[in-house]
Amino acid sequence: MKSNLKNIAVLTSGGDAPGMNACIRAVIRTGIYNGLNMFGVMQGYQGLIDNNIKPMDARSVSNILHMGGTILKTARCLAFKEEEGMELAYKNLKAKDIDGLIVIGGDGTFTGAKRFGEKYGVNVIGIPGTIDNDLYGSDFTLGYDTAVNTIIEAIDKIRDTADSHDRLFFIEVMGRDSGCIALRTAIASGAEAVLLPEKETSLKELISKLKDGVNTKKSSSIVIVSEGNKYGGAYDIAKSVKRKFTHYDTKVTILGHLQRGGSPSGFDRILGSRLGYAAVNEMIKGETMQMVGLRGNEIKLTSLEEALNIHSYKLEADLLEMTHVLSI
Repeated sequence: MKSNLKNIAVLTSGGDAPGMNACIRAVIRTGIYNGLNMFGVMQGYQGLIDNNIKPMDARSVSNILHMGGTILKTARCLAFKEEEGMELAYKNLKAKDIDGLIVIGGDGTFTGAKRFGEKYGVNVIGIPGTIDNDLYGSDFTLGYDTAVNTIIEAIDKIRDTADSHDRLFFIEVMGRDSGCIALRTAIASGAEAVLLPEKETSLKELISKLKDGVNTKKSSSIVIVSEGNKYGGAYDIAKSVKRKFTHYDTKVTILGHLQRGGSPSGFDRILGSRLGYAAVNEMIKGETMQMVGLRGNEIKLTSLEEALNIHSYKLEADLLEMTHVLSI
C-alpha cells in the first residue's frame, strides 16, 4: 500500500563510515524526484533532540560522492536512550510535520530507531552504515569495503619494512564484536595469522604457527588482531608472545581511526546510492521498521529486529580455513 508521506528526514548516527555521503545524496535526490520535502538532521539523534533539522534540496548534496565521513555529522547520543530525550525528538519531528525517518548507522542506531518507531509510530527505515559489517540482512554494510582496502594498503607498507628488518608485526584492526575486517584483511594481505573475537586461538597455537614460519625461512611475519580478541589488544598479545618467542624483532601497529576515513571505494559509492534510493522507495510503498540491505546483489528488506540479531552473522567457513592453508 502506497503511503501518504510528504516530508522525510535522514540522519547518520554512531561511527561514521565511507559511503555515507553517497547514501545521503541518494536519499535526498530520490525523495525530491518523488515530490517529497526532504530534511537533514545534523549530528544524529542529538540533532533530533536539539531540533537541528534542516530542509535540503538537490544542490545540498552536490559534490559529496567522493567524500569520506558524513556531511550531516554524527554523534553518540545518550539522551535519546531516555524517555525525555526521545519525547522531545518526536515533538521536534511533529512540529515540522516530518512523517518518515531514514537512519544510516549500525546496531546502536538501529536499536534507537526501533524503540522510536515502536513508541511513537514514526515510519522508520534503516540503512546499514558501519565498517564492522556485523548486521544481519546485508552481505556488505556501507563502509566495510573501503575500510578493508584502507587496511590492506597500510599492511602492504608495513610488510615492506617488516621484510627489511626481519620483524614480527602485530596489527590491530577495528571490529570489537565482529572479526569480518580482520578475517578479510588477513587473507588479502597474506598475514601469517589472525586473531578473531568469534574464534578462539590460543597463544600456544599462535607461537607454534610463527615458529613454523621461521623453520620455512620466512623473513617476516604479520599477525592481524581484531580489537575484540579475548587476550586483549595487540600490545598485550605482543608482550605475551615476545616472552616466549624471540626470533623476530616484535613491533605493534594500531591502525585506529584511519580505518574509518578516506574517499569511499567505487563499491561503497554504488552501495550507498543503491541503499539510499531503495530506502526512500520502500518508505513510499508504506514499509516501516525495516532495513534495506544487499543480499546476493539484490536489495532486500530485513526487519530491524532481525538485523540487530548479530549472532545470526557467520564468518565464511572457507575464509577461516584459508587463513591456515594459504599462510604456510
